[in-house]
Amino acid sequence: MKKKPKKINSKNSQIHTGILVLENKKVFKGIGIGYQGIATGEVCFNTSLTGYQEIISDPSYAGQIINFTFPHIGNVGTNKEDYESDHVWTKGVIFNSEITDPSNYRSFQHLDAWLKKNKIVGITGLDTRSLTNFIRDKGAPKGTISYSKNAKFNISKLTNTTFKWSGLKNLDLAKDVSTKKNYIWKGFKTWKKESGFIKNNKNQYHVVAIDYGIKKNILRYFSDFNCKVTVVSCKTSSKEILSLKPNGIFLSNGPGDPAATGEYAIDIIKDLIKKNLPIFGICLGHQILALALGAKTKKMKLGHRGANHPVKNLIHDNVEITSQNHGFEIVKESLPKNIQITHKSLFDNCIEGIRLKNKPVFSVQYHPESNPGPQDSVYLFREFINNMKKNAKTKRS
Repeated sequence: MKKKPKKINSKNSQIHTGILVLENKKVFKGIGIGYQGIATGEVCFNTSLTGYQEIISDPSYAGQIINFTFPHIGNVGTNKEDYESDHVWTKGVIFNSEITDPSNYRSFQHLDAWLKKNKIVGITGLDTRSLTNFIRDKGAPKGTISYSKNAKFNISKLTNTTFKWSGLKNLDLAKDVSTKKNYIWKGFKTWKKESGFIKNNKNQYHVVAIDYGIKKNILRYFSDFNCKVTVVSCKTSSKEILSLKPNGIFLSNGPGDPAATGEYAIDIIKDLIKKNLPIFGICLGHQILALALGAKTKKMKLGHRGANHPVKNLIHDNVEITSQNHGFEIVKESLPKNIQITHKSLFDNCIEGIRLKNKPVFSVQYHPESNPGPQDSVYLFREFINNMKKNAKTKRS
């Protein structure tokens, strides 16, 4: 029988074994969970009610400490299926309430034990609403999170560590999270309750996915649509990508500043656009595509992180509820005339989708694979498949 982790009683405990120090010297105290250690990153908040394992294992959170606004995180434990990456890049996590014993038939491991295993520093028992309000008013700050069982902290040293960290602006994190070796996706489709993961044996189209921090569920959706997917490093040359003879190019999600990643990625994408291949980008891939087309990007005050973000589809005149995770956006005034805005945020009117007017090239800011999140945006995969189908017919004729 598995040994249950010791229950964390944050309400009754008088000892603060966890601490969060922000760059303005503001200190939040709580109870440490997960991995004992120190981690520095950008403190952001996520408003999702479910899917914490997918969120924490999303490579787009590299360099960040996630403050969960939903108070009850950990109730369903963790499992072997909901990993979005083989390596967890998130720096730290912040919860309001203690982690209760998991209650779910899929649970394989307690969240606290899972955090330890993946070396993620966590803290619980603090006022996450107060922290969220601070971020909302002041913007996402730099912070250092620390967990020590002896409850001894050098606040001055932690503050200094926070202050010295460069922050996400001008930081290229895609090169860190991207695959080091190109590979062919094993073909598993999206998970189903009745059957789990089923392998796709039909390879109607070949997609080359440029990995800036790709999530596994994106690859699974391509398998759902009978695509073979070759995943390549973010620094793979356009010549090498074209030698793979793809029917289409996918630009993945990922962390960091798009302008920093763009220093090597822009020229690669420019070459691919010239070949008239269908291109589909999301999240960081969306931002880098915009840069390659001549637009600019900027850091947002808060960013968008959650599974409940309303987006207006300007082409079909309807609203999608989307899953999002980004801290940068396209500067609207910088868009060239050959780019059409296809989607906009109903929270702050920022650009959520673009397409090139004369080529089969488009992108969205949000995560259409929706793990976690609603399934409103899966149609974007179909649009990309249709573009590859049309392009193949044009070449044959």
